[in-house]
Amino acid sequence: MKKSTRSLVLCAMCTALTCVLAPVSIPVGQVPISLATFAVMLSAALLDPKWGVLSQVVYLLLGCIGLPVFAGFSSGVASVAGPTGGYLLGYLALAAVEGVLYRMLSHSGQKLLKKSGALVLSMAVGTAVLYAFGTVWFCAVTHTPVGAALMVCVVPFLLGDVAKIAVVTALEPQLERVRDRLDRSVQAV
Repeated sequence: MKKSTRSLVLCAMCTALTCVLAPVSIPVGQVPISLATFAVMLSAALLDPKWGVLSQVVYLLLGCIGLPVFAGFSSGVASVAGPTGGYLLGYLALAAVEGVLYRMLSHSGQKLLKKSGALVLSMAVGTAVLYAFGTVWFCAVTHTPVGAALMVCVVPFLLGDVAKIAVVTALEPQLERVRDRLDRSVQAV
């Protein structure tokens, strides 16, 4: 299997994972708790940054054309334009920031951090960027002051996102094995 084919297959699998996990949500006020961020974090850890972002672009396009893949099985451009649309668009930033930072910290010649530390830091920074996108968007659409928006859009999600980061970090050795196995199969061809 060529490397580009392998990357495309993994990208499609990550898109599918996001499509399956994102609709599963717990309605909490105006911003639901969803497993989408877990899927995005996992995708960014598994894929090269451009493929991680592409997996989320495809996810967003599928939702925009009407597939019920957003939180609460919603879909359509109205979901992206609504109060929580910044989080949907923020998935692109989360995938990009996490993917680039993780590879920079864990694959550099100096290996600034162990892989698990690099992954935790990259997911934390990516999640902070996601929170910023989502909160700014929420404030703009709902005319809510920043302090109040943080209480609605960030605080209720902190513990859950810490748990998601912990689970993805625990899965990191298995992800590494999958990447290595796929890389060996690419080299064998």
